[in-house]
Amino acid sequence: MDTAAVVGTGLIGTSIALALTARGVTTHLIDHDADRVRIAAARGAGIPGPPSEPADVAVIAVPPSHTARAVADHQKAGLARVYTDVASVKALPHAECLALGCDTTTLIGGHPLAGRERSGPLAARADLFQDRHWVLTPTPETRESALNRALELVSLCGAVPVLLDPPDHDRAVALVSHLPHLMAALTAARLRDGEEYAVRLAGRGMGHATRVASGDAGLWADILAANAAALTPLLTELSADLATAAHALSRLSAADREPDATADALADLTALLRRGVEGRARIAPSYGGTAAHPHTVLSVALGDHGRPLARLLDDVDEAQLHLEGLDLEGATVPGPRSPSAPSGSVRLKVAPDVARPLTEALRNRGWAVH
Repeated sequence: MDTAAVVGTGLIGTSIALALTARGVTTHLIDHDADRVRIAAARGAGIPGPPSEPADVAVIAVPPSHTARAVADHQKAGLARVYTDVASVKALPHAECLALGCDTTTLIGGHPLAGRERSGPLAARADLFQDRHWVLTPTPETRESALNRALELVSLCGAVPVLLDPPDHDRAVALVSHLPHLMAALTAARLRDGEEYAVRLAGRGMGHATRVASGDAGLWADILAANAAALTPLLTELSADLATAAHALSRLSAADREPDATADALADLTALLRRGVEGRARIAPSYGGTAAHPHTVLSVALGDHGRPLARLLDDVDEAQLHLEGLDLEGATVPGPRSPSAPSGSVRLKVAPDVARPLTEALRNRGWAVH
């Protein structure tokens, strides 16, 4: 790939442009907001304006409701030989592209599963997609050459390609992305009217639970609306569980509660929580357990300074990143014959997408990480 055009210089579009430019791809930046183009260009993401000849690939990085129209317009203008998009919903934009008469042989849907709480070109990073999943949704009419070009794009951005049909993609992201975002937003909304003393008590648990709620509300409304068909059944199921929890807690708070009713309510509440434990275990093994997915091992030198192992674990916790395991092999642990603090090195086991940010966080805190 020699040339690319990125339409939309928000967080995702600019991050793609930064990644491509860093790999030597001449990248052109297009956006109706001239200020965003200038900012992205100033950050080294590419050249403002369309190319003089068709680019090898055009990346349409606009909200789902604008994706099909952007594809149609830029195909008509001959912007590129192959087109892909990054909308987080795939079935509806594809149907709209068909309705607008787009050339779907040179079009392949895409969705990089990466992001940040901040938006816009100032928040973009060239390594945003490193080791992250990037879904591609080819259809029967997609040319093999278009798929290969999209796979090259994913590789240049450092991501891991996953091929899915558009409806399967939409059901998957409704479960693992759209529903959690909506729940985070609804939970965070409770803080608006909370007592000041209560809000001051909010700690990391609330921070983790509501982290994504600070995303662009307009963009997320667009995303949720575009995936309403896949999201609605999940909300119906969740509503039933919330009703069960509310009914159980109502019985437990009753002044005249009876022993049998209390036991039943506790059983219902425990069953709901146990299902949550089981669901969480499918994506995040317990500390020290066996990971369900491949992991990366980071070796950290402890040194001989005081409380090195405890300080290391404190720094990992401070970075708010999840450990899948800890191997003390190679470390000298204090004992009757070795009363000093642990020394040597320890091996931290983490998910692949955690390796880079944790390495950076620990190195910034003075640790030697390999």
